[in-house]
Amino acid sequence: MSIAPFFDLVKQIHDPLAPRGSRRGLTSVCSAHPLVLEAALGRAARLGEPVLIEATCNQVNQEGGYTGMTPVDFLDLLRGIAEKVGCPSDLILAGGDHLGPSPWKTLPADEALSRAGDMVEAYARAGFVKLHLDASMGCAGESAALADDIVAARVCALAARAEAVAPGRVVYVIGTEVPVPGGAAEALDHLTPTSPSAAAETLRLHETVFRAALGDEVWSRVIALVVQPGVEFGVEEVALYDRDRARSLSDVLGGMPGRIFEAHSTDYQTGVGLRALVEDGFALLKVGPGLTFALREALYALDALRGALLPQQESLRDVMERVMLHDSSHWAGHYEGSPSQLTVLRHYAWSDRIRYYWPKPEAGEAVDTLFSQLADIGMPDPLIRQFLPTLFARLRSGGIAREPQVIVIAAVTDVLDMYGAACTPESGKGV
Repeated sequence: MSIAPFFDLVKQIHDPLAPRGSRRGLTSVCSAHPLVLEAALGRAARLGEPVLIEATCNQVNQEGGYTGMTPVDFLDLLRGIAEKVGCPSDLILAGGDHLGPSPWKTLPADEALSRAGDMVEAYARAGFVKLHLDASMGCAGESAALADDIVAARVCALAARAEAVAPGRVVYVIGTEVPVPGGAAEALDHLTPTSPSAAAETLRLHETVFRAALGDEVWSRVIALVVQPGVEFGVEEVALYDRDRARSLSDVLGGMPGRIFEAHSTDYQTGVGLRALVEDGFALLKVGPGLTFALREALYALDALRGALLPQQESLRDVMERVMLHDSSHWAGHYEGSPSQLTVLRHYAWSDRIRYYWPKPEAGEAVDTLFSQLADIGMPDPLIRQFLPTLFARLRSGGIAREPQVIVIAAVTDVLDMYGAACTPESGKGV
């Protein structure tokens, strides 16, 4: 894995002769679901383009995270899927997202930061080449939001841990977005872009501590700043990008040579909005729940198709409802409403908390049963048209194989294609 593609992104953003309409971006695929990863790696293999895949601090860490994977395990998973789909290893860019004390923030700061440092070191040693360092959250006994100078010092200390094991082999992203990652729980009517002065001050404070502690060369590899361009999704709402409201933030990038912006929570934006983000300097576009939402949509469509043919078979949706009620830890506190409203949100909310349950054994067995039964009984055209209308033409023409797993991967790939079109101006697709 090379860090060169990131510097190529930075260079073209700051090319004074290049119009905004020629700017390119890079999609950051934030998921550990094997079928999402297969879609992303398969697409990269077909197009011969780099693919950025990121794991989050709660998802993958030195203690296993909620997936049970360490950074080495996650890269092994990527390599195994890449080999299956024929994706060359040099096209894969692995990143870590929100790496910091978040998983241990209930502990005293010294202990939480020590564990965070162990995690960053594990990511860097494993071979991850892009690390988003986020120490913005308070730990036990601290305020929820910390002063900017404290955050900068802690981020620098985390970068030092990475440099100790992978000197010169990592690029860094600093800053964080508001609301927290994974979707907002509150209404989005008050959402505003980061102020230009706040972005500039964040960069200035980090530059001061990085240059003093780690030197100019390491600071040159801090290539991006996470800011809030005014995009977010919640339980049932999506805040769409308004470039006029973000114009002053976008314009300040001209005074930040060597840096680009990273936009989080871009899930569910339109193709036009994604392209506008790239043109405005938000060259790194994060997407995660939007991909697993598409995966769940396809799985439930196939489940409904099976229900028409095998009405006595327990549905995948019923299995997932049972799994989520048995363990409410990933959705309780994120959704509010009556029992009937909570039932709907568990399955269909934009925030897609159901994504945490697909690795459960019972869920995996139910998906396997769905796939095997559909493979045995077949999928008649009228039912494909009824339950998979957006894929019907390609299925009928043979553009997509009539295999349940291939259909799910195609649904996820459609989302990735929209992002790819937004990141590639000459494609003209999805915008």
